[in-house]
Amino acid sequence: MADNTQRVSCGRDLTSVPDLSSDLENSMKAGFDFICIPLVHPRYQREFSDGSAKDRKGPVTRSDFLLNCNDWSTLVVGKVSPWLQLDSCHEVIRRNSEKALRQELMFSCHLALPSILIHLKNGNCVNLARVVNEHLISGSGPQYWIVVPMKSAEEECLSTFESNPAEPCTIEKQVQHEDTWKWWNKFRTLCGSSKKLGVVLELSADLPSDLEIDRWTGEPVKVLMLSTKIFLTNKKGFPVLSRAHQLVVKQFFKLDVQLVLTGKVRHEDKGIKSYQLYLDHLFQTRDPPDNISQFAKGYEDFLQCPLQPLMDNLESQTYEVFEKDPIKYSLYQQAVYFALLDKVPETESQTQTIVLMVLGAGRGPLVTASLRAASVAHRNIRVYAVEKNPNAVITLENMKLDSWGDQVTIVSCDMRYWNAPEKADIIVSELLGSFGDNELSPECLDGAMNFLKEDSISIPSKYSSYLAPLQSSKLWNEVRLCRDKEKPLEAHFETPYVVRLHNSKLLDEPKRLFTFEHPAKGVTDNNRYASLEFDIGVDSVLHGFGGYFHCTLYRDISLSILPNNYTPELSSWYPMYFPIQDPIYLRGGEKLKVHFWRAGDSKHVWYEWCVTEPVAQPIHNPRGRSSTIGL
Repeated sequence: MADNTQRVSCGRDLTSVPDLSSDLENSMKAGFDFICIPLVHPRYQREFSDGSAKDRKGPVTRSDFLLNCNDWSTLVVGKVSPWLQLDSCHEVIRRNSEKALRQELMFSCHLALPSILIHLKNGNCVNLARVVNEHLISGSGPQYWIVVPMKSAEEECLSTFESNPAEPCTIEKQVQHEDTWKWWNKFRTLCGSSKKLGVVLELSADLPSDLEIDRWTGEPVKVLMLSTKIFLTNKKGFPVLSRAHQLVVKQFFKLDVQLVLTGKVRHEDKGIKSYQLYLDHLFQTRDPPDNISQFAKGYEDFLQCPLQPLMDNLESQTYEVFEKDPIKYSLYQQAVYFALLDKVPETESQTQTIVLMVLGAGRGPLVTASLRAASVAHRNIRVYAVEKNPNAVITLENMKLDSWGDQVTIVSCDMRYWNAPEKADIIVSELLGSFGDNELSPECLDGAMNFLKEDSISIPSKYSSYLAPLQSSKLWNEVRLCRDKEKPLEAHFETPYVVRLHNSKLLDEPKRLFTFEHPAKGVTDNNRYASLEFDIGVDSVLHGFGGYFHCTLYRDISLSILPNNYTPELSSWYPMYFPIQDPIYLRGGEKLKVHFWRAGDSKHVWYEWCVTEPVAQPIHNPRGRSSTIGL
């Protein structure tokens, strides 16, 4: 069960409001948090150019004195008139609709409404987008909630006839599948993918395919709109949703959506409150967030620059965050335990001492884990804790004094330049980044090769980076809003970010990109190139790529942040996000081909990437012009 101290935010959609104060009060008493009302009477069709109503006297709509300013700005969502046809081929209708919409949008700004609902009825929305965009670029005004049905009205109508055996369908099956997501994608593209646009997803009685529903999780869905028509009646006479609709609603609860109930009451004896209570019940019975989701609360879709611990000295607070990982050090301890058993047979456990080096010891959690593993395995070890950060070395010296004793030698040095007094049987490190090699683990461990024995063991022994295409207008907009006077505009689209992916949708399964093994054999070259092909299942928009890693510590003990193979309770890493400067429209059935490079020189390492199919784009971050990792 989820935390029942929370409740779902639910609004009531009203088609007519003869008494605003009374209707608002009644909706609040029924448990609703806000109401959606027409800004102007739905049948008040104004004429601005000619016609009998051109010079009509009197106010256009109700007075703002009916509510106080706080109520207008927190409890009311406006709806534009349903008769507007901004893309009509009839010039008079089009012009009247334009002027009426501008009038209503201006009045919504005057009232300081939080949001305004605009219905998309079809894909013919170019002029509507133009007028809405005029207000978007002004920088003021409400959030614009674009109502998009999951299925078009024509498809809904046809499916209703086909599902009724008592009334054989006589309509010719000329209604082809119309993807309403395309309506939204066209509209938001025309509006420059403004961050002030949100989706109100109207659930249909007959749901589309799972692929089409999942695609919406990568869009800025703010509200689910549920008609009373899609509710069923349970044995006790209360309104309920079908199992399929319940699953969809709970799926979108993960995006913190609000709900809006529309339509007349169809369970008169139970009242409108029964709908609200049922929707809140769905919210309370949703799947509870796991520990990692709770740990990451507030950081969803928040762009973070990757750490560069080789170039920068980490702060105590950063160490503390990573040391709170409940599973990572337990798995490291298991790996060291089995490595010690493999290195030292039982007959030599009292006579042989293993030299174990912790490379990049930080504040000592791997040292502690290694000592515990040796104690459980009943093996003798001599530990070198190598750390370049002089501030962390102070903590290590204190740990030696208080806990470890002479079994541990503290070395304040960069592992790449350390002249070790003896060679290691086992090296242990935690130099992995969100993309595996992005914190320069290969370069660091290659530098340690000169003090390894021929049969030495490295923990980790192997790690691979993975890549997957993703759709997320939220993330892409976050990158677009980044500003730096010292960098060109494209620089932020050529920078990888660490991010807790939330409002995003992977368009295909992640595929392996680069692999590194340790100890490396022979002459090493850590530059890499690979190209990957992905299958696109449904029309979508590519906003970039998600980066992941899978790491083998030792034997079958592994760490992974792959979505389909995530190590339970692991919290040290979020995925990487590699943006692209211009989103790419992808059609279902197409192949997507991406090229990726890991390149470097004597001072830096960087990534370059580009898409060549279905369309070619410029290479991002050539020669590391926008983003590098310092050696």
